[in-house]
Amino acid sequence: MRVILVITLLFSAFGSFAQKFEYDVLFHGIGDNREYFSGVANSQTILGERSSFAVGTTIDGVHEFRIGLSHLFEFGSEIADQKPKLTAYYHYSDEQKEFYFGAFPRMGLIDFPLALITDTFLYYRPNIEGLYGKYNWDWGHQSAFVDWTGHQTVSQRETFMAGFSGEMRQQHLFFQNYITLFHYAGTSLRPEGENIHDNLAAAFFVGSDLDQLLPIHNSYLKVGLLHSKHRERHVSDGYENSSSLLAELYGEVKQLALRSTLHVGAGHRVMNGDRFYDADSYWRTDFIWRFICSEHVEGRFNLSLHLIDGNDLDQSQQLSLIYRFGN
Repeated sequence: MRVILVITLLFSAFGSFAQKFEYDVLFHGIGDNREYFSGVANSQTILGERSSFAVGTTIDGVHEFRIGLSHLFEFGSEIADQKPKLTAYYHYSDEQKEFYFGAFPRMGLIDFPLALITDTFLYYRPNIEGLYGKYNWDWGHQSAFVDWTGHQTVSQRETFMAGFSGEMRQQHLFFQNYITLFHYAGTSLRPEGENIHDNLAAAFFVGSDLDQLLPIHNSYLKVGLLHSKHRERHVSDGYENSSSLLAELYGEVKQLALRSTLHVGAGHRVMNGDRFYDADSYWRTDFIWRFICSEHVEGRFNLSLHLIDGNDLDQSQQLSLIYRFGN
């Protein structure tokens, strides 16, 4: 209640004194049913909605300030089972540079392969709590972020994740890089057996747009290397290293799209990635239907097939309804 009162007072203050009062509202409907019987990943159903709002102002066209709340309500639970997340950040942007500091929305800003950052982060950690920067050139861009995911207490371990991503492009050809670092430290008590984990993963791709060859929109093929390193201090004898081939094919025809991703090689241990990549061989194919596509509303349905080690076939369905508006 105190947080809501503070937000209300700030809302009134912005409306009275800001150069230009601005607001952002987001509704994210979530239907995610995971029928996993292989035992590699957890079978679960996530059904609910996340609502968020933020108010603020922009100064001189480049300095943006926002403060608000974001709340996840999973159907069938109590509304208080998930605590609201505070959104409060500064954002600078010009034609070449972009910078965020604070607790700011992840959606639309961070887009990493699922092998490195799993999609449930959008549900349960909607905000990055830290900082993000991006620099653009005519031929590409590079970005980096730090997300402080756990503040150390007597019961909670200290954790943070850092990430780097970018793309370099020459006509239809491109090179992409994705790197994540996850530091999983201990509680302030540091009991015996509570060791620090260091986890590093990277994906590098070379690819080409296929629009010039096929009558398919936004199509591409990319092939690359997925590499991971993990150690548990005082337990592991150095780092455990894994490498595999990672390839992806994507294309759109009107409201339909297909994405097929193949991982072949050694299984990985990426603490924030999809568990399917723990397997030595994994082939995922998504059949995507964008049933609503308008200025403020996006509706999408995915049917996903997961072939693990050439033997087990899992499947999942994801329904996403996003409604956003603001000024």
